[in-house]
Amino acid sequence: MHVPTRSDFGLADDLVFLNHGSFGAVPLEVSAACEQLRSEMERNPVEWLGRRSDDLMRTSRERVATFVGAERDDLVFFSNPTTAINMVARSLGIGPGDRIVMTNLEYGAMERTWDRLAAEVGAEVVRATIEFPVSSAADVIEPVWSCVDERTTVLFLSHLTSSTALVLPVAELCRRARERGILTIVDGAHVPGHVPLDLSTLGADVYTGALHKWVCAPKGCSFLWARPEVQPRLLPLVTSWGWHSDHPGDSTFIDHHEWQGTRDLTPFLGAVAALDFVQRHDWDAVRATAHADTIATRSAIDAITGLGAICPPTSEWLGQMAVARLPASLDPVAVQRSLYESHRIEVPVHRWGAEVLVRFSFHAHTGRDAGDALVEALRPIVEAAA
Repeated sequence: MHVPTRSDFGLADDLVFLNHGSFGAVPLEVSAACEQLRSEMERNPVEWLGRRSDDLMRTSRERVATFVGAERDDLVFFSNPTTAINMVARSLGIGPGDRIVMTNLEYGAMERTWDRLAAEVGAEVVRATIEFPVSSAADVIEPVWSCVDERTTVLFLSHLTSSTALVLPVAELCRRARERGILTIVDGAHVPGHVPLDLSTLGADVYTGALHKWVCAPKGCSFLWARPEVQPRLLPLVTSWGWHSDHPGDSTFIDHHEWQGTRDLTPFLGAVAALDFVQRHDWDAVRATAHADTIATRSAIDAITGLGAICPPTSEWLGQMAVARLPASLDPVAVQRSLYESHRIEVPVHRWGAEVLVRFSFHAHTGRDAGDALVEALRPIVEAAA
């Protein structure tokens, strides 16, 4: 095995790409595999979609399930975790007085999903406040658990937060929730291919992950996994031929959710080529190098700003992505625009509460020089703010 390099990807030569966390970059060979699938489909679309696609999708589900520690028919493809969670939220029969507990670190689209549902049905969303810096698992677990009461029906958690790039101790929270009969739904959009994941031991009831981020699958390739006993509660957002199917398959769960009318299935099938790429290369070395580069870059930015880190520099809290604090007086939109227009650095800068954070992520296509470029581009911006 060898470690992949930037030449394996199609990124522009002059781009400093430190935002793999948002959409990811697809290896050239994975893109080629998807183009081959589309070409095969167009030779006879009816034969491909009508007679071959079931077997192809089954194979892809099996590869993904093995990768994340799951059974093949307990996992179904979705275009993105947002759509998957919307399906789950709409299925659960949440009603007046029910309490949905989450943290103040959740992804904005997920917050909006639960807030809208709660407003429509008379439920309550409660956000546990996680204070920075965090230094132990208890700094997350105890604030969350203090919000749980007898009305709590759902515990919704990010496994790895988007805005703050923290790995959260979800296994212990899932364990406590199971003892109380509370349904646990985990947003693992950033997890597969990034930090270790074994759904057979994590303890969640429902889990969604994106493969178009760290696994480097085509855009629009994500999955939802659910325990078998939870699956009958999850009703499809789109009712199609799988509902009371004329030709039922091995799993009603798959029948209900997989076929949604005519759509491009190649992003889901492209997961096979992406996993081939991951498993043929030294992914442990990729992750170790990217983690080291992430920590070094955060330390260098912290040295410029004089602002403290939000968590320790360990794999308990961080993978290949981190945030650094910037002076709160800065305009994050202006900073992000300046980094891109003046330096061709693609990196998100955002306001989170009273904080201004820059989030950077490293992968196989990103070297330490990219982090150095970010540090040097930020230096005059920070000095001017001071």
